[in-house]
Amino acid sequence: MSAYFFVRGTIHDLNAFQEYKKRSPDVLEKFGGRHIARGGRTIIFEGEQDRPHVVIAEFPDFETAERCYRSEEYQAIIPFRLGCATLEFILVDGISSSPEAAQSTGASE
Repeated sequence: MSAYFFVRGTIHDLNAFQEYKKRSPDVLEKFGGRHIARGGRTIIFEGEQDRPHVVIAEFPDFETAERCYRSEEYQAIIPFRLGCATLEFILVDGISSSPEAAQSTGASE
């Protein structure tokens, strides 16, 4: 079952952030991950409006996504975003496409 990084944040210095942005796709790919949304148009209908930058990355499974975040490769690129962005990273399991599987995992709104 797929898993997703859901990242919300604020980019304080777009020019400085470019180095991190350039390096992150290669790290994700090493773990089978890919960006499915990356800083495009966003509307926050409810909740805090203080983190308008949104990124979603898909991975084959939860454990692989966690290994990616904790990997030496990913930890090595974090300094490129420190000081120029404030980000909140959330890792969440996806749900199966079958309604029965979604019910059995306790997935709900």
